[in-house]
Amino acid sequence: MDSSESPRSPEPTSPGDATARHRSADTAADRPDAETDPGRGRRIAIDVGTVRIGVAACDPDGILATPVETVQRATAKARRGTGGKGLPATDLARIAEIVREYEAVEVIVGLPRTLRGENGTSAQLAISFAEHLRSLIPGVPIRLSDERLTTVTAARALRDSGVRARGQRQMIDQAAAVSILQGWLDERSAVLKSAGEQAAGWSDE
Repeated sequence: MDSSESPRSPEPTSPGDATARHRSADTAADRPDAETDPGRGRRIAIDVGTVRIGVAACDPDGILATPVETVQRATAKARRGTGGKGLPATDLARIAEIVREYEAVEVIVGLPRTLRGENGTSAQLAISFAEHLRSLIPGVPIRLSDERLTTVTAARALRDSGVRARGQRQMIDQAAAVSILQGWLDERSAVLKSAGEQAAGWSDE
């Protein structure tokens, strides 16, 4: 989520967006699961904001998340124009292109829920973006990962590494995406390890 953005309702990009916003109020965050895990391969994480989208990726073994790029959000006018022509907005198209370039097996979308665990305007924006992206990358699962305070954590990390405030704006979105992805990878590793230990225990009985 852009640290500089002011909350506002996302512009609809298709007739189904109004319905999507109603559904998004109850949408829960996903967690890594051994049964639905797609296995070895690169993951892509995105931090969706109203102005920019941060993108991060990991190695095929799913160990370390690294920044990829910052994608500018398409304007509301541009989204309406491309939608009317049956074309995806430029931001959606670029994210889908990155997913294909990296041959990603899974996409993690940050879900910026409130401290009360509710889905506000920013979370609805992320959910809507994920739903539209899903149609462009069929076969690639999209997960929504709780990213409360991710941007704050990313900003602190940049500050601690010596990045000045002026330079943080260009890097904060990618740093937030890295934080989202690394958190997912670490939890996934723990989940798979636990599942493996349980399976080993059952086989010994």
